Amino acid sequence: MSTTTTTRLPIAHLPSAVLPGATVTLTLSTDELRRAVHAATDNFGGRLLLTGGDEHDLGAIARVPNVGNLPTGEAAAIVRVEGRARISAVHSESGSASLADAELLIDGPTTASIDAAARELRATLQLIAEKRNSRRLPELLRTVQDPGALADAVALWAEFADDDRLVVLRAVDVSDRVNAIHAWARNHLNELQVAETIRNDVSEGMDKQQRDYLLRQQMNAIRKELGEGDEDVNDEYRTRLADLDAPESVKTAITKELDRFDRMSSQSPEHSWIRTWLDRIFEMPWGERTDDNVDLVDAQAVLDADHYGLDEVKDRIIEFLATRKLRRDRGLDARIDADGERTARGQGSVITLVGPPGVGKTSLGESIARAMGREFVRVALGGVRDESEIRGHRRTYVGSQPGRIVRALQEAKTMNPVILLDEVDKMAAGGWSGDPTAALLEVLDPAQNHTFRDHYLEVDLDLSEVVFIATANVVDTIPGPLLDRMDIVRLDGYTEAEKSFIARRYLLPRQIERSGLLPDEVVVDDLVINEIISGWTREAGVRSLERELGRLVRKVTSKVATGTETPVNIDVDGLTDWIGRRKVDDEVTARTNTPGVATGLAVTGAGGDVLFIETTAFPTGPDSEPGLTLTGQLGDVMKESAQIALNYVRSHAAELGLDPDSMRQRFHVHVPAGAIPKDGPSAGITMTTALVSLLSGRAVKPTVGMTGEINLQGQVLPIGGLKQKVLAAHRLGLTEIVLPKRNEKDLEDVPDNIKADMTFHIASTYADVAAVAFEPVA
Repeated sequence: MSTTTTTRLPIAHLPSAVLPGATVTLTLSTDELRRAVHAATDNFGGRLLLTGGDEHDLGAIARVPNVGNLPTGEAAAIVRVEGRARISAVHSESGSASLADAELLIDGPTTASIDAAARELRATLQLIAEKRNSRRLPELLRTVQDPGALADAVALWAEFADDDRLVVLRAVDVSDRVNAIHAWARNHLNELQVAETIRNDVSEGMDKQQRDYLLRQQMNAIRKELGEGDEDVNDEYRTRLADLDAPESVKTAITKELDRFDRMSSQSPEHSWIRTWLDRIFEMPWGERTDDNVDLVDAQAVLDADHYGLDEVKDRIIEFLATRKLRRDRGLDARIDADGERTARGQGSVITLVGPPGVGKTSLGESIARAMGREFVRVALGGVRDESEIRGHRRTYVGSQPGRIVRALQEAKTMNPVILLDEVDKMAAGGWSGDPTAALLEVLDPAQNHTFRDHYLEVDLDLSEVVFIATANVVDTIPGPLLDRMDIVRLDGYTEAEKSFIARRYLLPRQIERSGLLPDEVVVDDLVINEIISGWTREAGVRSLERELGRLVRKVTSKVATGTETPVNIDVDGLTDWIGRRKVDDEVTARTNTPGVATGLAVTGAGGDVLFIETTAFPTGPDSEPGLTLTGQLGDVMKESAQIALNYVRSHAAELGLDPDSMRQRFHVHVPAGAIPKDGPSAGITMTTALVSLLSGRAVKPTVGMTGEINLQGQVLPIGGLKQKVLAAHRLGLTEIVLPKRNEKDLEDVPDNIKADMTFHIASTYADVAAVAFEPVA
């Protein structure tokens, strides 16, 4: 950049900057501008200085070729901007134009780098001209050769905003100016390319829609000529309707939708909705039923072949089948009489199999279906939290479908299958999406389910002939209204003898078959199975037992596959070499050999279990007060039981032979396995015994387990789940059980071989518990 000598010219400030090469019409609306223009034309050969925006040190030298009036009468001047100028001083005089000393800035000779940048700029501008279909920009590229002038001309052509024009004006160096315009040009070209892509996509989309529309119209015309149009689809639906063995209300609803389908354009969104609804409702097995197997002897044989033991459950199922047989034989199950009126509804409540995992609840449902000769469908309800899963979705929503009950009927292809509602205790009750447990009320109520209405189908369905069987691990989480509709049948678990038989007859052969072995290639005797039961599993069911047997068989399979001679004999001594170290140890003696620990019995979702109640005490000091600390993730009821136990011990210290002064300590009651939630009142006498043991210094017998609620008077109150608790105690090796007197009748449910191995102590008050719980005084 080179400069001329300093010159003095009139100066005026404009709201925005002007660039060299521009020709603008200025309205002489301010005194400053009028004085500057008149001074320029009168005394300075029509030349003046113009500054713009917030720039005062750098401006433009302009020439005024003409001054006149606009059509509106306002005075105006035509101004041609000739170049940049750097202002060094301003001289203001009152009543006359301000003068400024300025140096005219002239672009110097170009360099190789400037020429290269200019070529890239021209190439980019050429693409912009093509994208914008511009006529002015190619003319600029053809007529303006100087790089600096070209940059100014492009800024004028693009009609830069005020701030952008000011940036170009300040780019006194030609290289900076060319680079600034090139950066703008690249961004503008990218914008044009994106806009072109969007335009092409929109155009292609519109063209495709028009094309698809024309093709669809032609296709409809062709189908019409061939007799394959919507009219024929409708005729097909009406033919199927005529053959449908469905209630009249259902046929009326289908006819109504078919009439709408007739009148509706195939382009309407509802057209596909109605067609999907028609397909769904015709998939229902209207009028399809299977005949029940009324041979009770055959049904009993099926149940016995599939499951060992569970006599009470099997008896309940045979009673259920006998009731249905008798009602059918006496004509009490006629659905519709001669006048078309319903004459009978459902029969009794729903069988609900409640028990710990692995005892065969789900497979028992399949056996019931086989015994009845009906189709079987399992509906998993664990984790379901949406009412629509049961009742279906309104068909106005995208992706709507019937509920699980309707889909189960479609899967069974009959209107009277056996439907197993698995894990009903694990449904999430309530929430923003409705309460699925409440939706089940109508499904399971024999007085209502003959008119069950699915939200998607919106027709009445007769579910009274469906045999619903539910399964659950516990009943505590099942809402009361739903539980009231259920007939609870408990599966309390298996004894070790039953587990051994099940393993020999069912589990081991199944694992051998799955592994690809032949039955005579592995020998596992009863002692090995009993050892696995006692040393590797501790459960109410047989799921872990089958897992360990599967592990053993897979080890044998790998040996046989590598050339080991068969048969492979498994003995007790080498069992750890096959399936690893024992997982269950005799821990009762080790856990209860110190005062302050007692063994209690509980029922969890996994069946009966043994709880070790641990207590300790420490003197109170300045920072602590007499009281009770509880740990082990205990529920509210169990916390209250602990407080009742402590208060009973405090108030009856003399009777229990305890020092009253020892009661002024702070006590800590802990139930191990703190990650597992625990609740219920049945640990009351166990907590009391642990506290008495701690304060008296007498250890509790390691062979004694106890269960029972205690009140403030020391009375022992009844509990639930006695059979499961006794089985758990037997598995752990306990030989004596203390139980409430009012639970004595529940011992009838305990297998005789278990009762023969154990001694039961009946307790009415805590004195009865204390009489048998402690080791004799030395």
